[in-house]
Amino acid sequence: MNESFDDSTLTEIAHLICGDDTPLLYRKGYEIAAFLKRAGWDDVPEYDGTPRHKWTSDLLRERQEDGTEDAKRAVLRLANRLEYYNQQREYHATLERLNGILVLAGRRIDHNEGQPVLVRCTAGFEAEARRMPRVELKVSVTQVVGDPELAATVQLRLDEARICYEHGAYTSSVIMLGSLLEGVLAHAAEARIGRMRLPKPLRDMGLKDLLDFAHRNKWIEHDAKLASELIRHCRNLVHPLAERRTGHSPNRDTVDMCWPVVNATLNDLAATAAASPAPPSPHASPDESRGRNPNTSAQRPTPATVARRRPGGGRTVGA
Repeated sequence: MNESFDDSTLTEIAHLICGDDTPLLYRKGYEIAAFLKRAGWDDVPEYDGTPRHKWTSDLLRERQEDGTEDAKRAVLRLANRLEYYNQQREYHATLERLNGILVLAGRRIDHNEGQPVLVRCTAGFEAEARRMPRVELKVSVTQVVGDPELAATVQLRLDEARICYEHGAYTSSVIMLGSLLEGVLAHAAEARIGRMRLPKPLRDMGLKDLLDFAHRNKWIEHDAKLASELIRHCRNLVHPLAERRTGHSPNRDTVDMCWPVVNATLNDLAATAAASPAPPSPHASPDESRGRNPNTSAQRPTPATVARRRPGGGRTVGA
């Protein structure tokens, strides 16, 4: 049986193909025609100068009325990574918007061996309502991790966590996120320590110690510290016996809760990076090198105060 879409759904799919809204991938008229060919359409007409959205939506409706699977092919091509070479931001924005449209009709995009597939799901807004507000990552990894080699490793962990998530490997995704979080916090402690003293040698500090230390020094906010406890718990499931003891296996909802916490922590660390105390200068006076300024702690900005001093700064929470 052919997949059939509501008229309003086809209208929204046409918007995604055209890509007029940032950060979607914008396509010119001739690029839309090429996109439809890559989606597997036969006999795609040349773009004739009609307004792009009208031209695209009319084609989608015509093909559906003809009883073809071309509308479905266009949807699956929108969700195909091959359309977004070196454009991860546009890919993830498109996939999120596409699933937001499809779920209203009881469908969503899943992946099978790396390829997008259209699957049935419960129609409505329930999936969105269950999720905690999504905190967007507003910074790059290099803004958080100053060591280029370590930054590349952290970015790889982030990418692998997303790949695991998209393929349904939710335990692996959470473990990657926990590993990433511990790594960036350890780097921050090592790079920012300055006049402060670690409570114990860095090599002996676990994720809980690092979270407490970062919060105590106002590198991350209280919400990020509290929510990170979930990631710490799930990261420990790298040990199968821990999973058996707890009787819990991470699922899609688990990762949906953990990912915003990682984003929030990275946002906080980037916001406070410039305000963190530098290591003492070799020419500093004894009093300065020992950190005898009684106002040091009070003067250290929080993520929120740093964001207020930056144009357009701050963390944005999306629905």
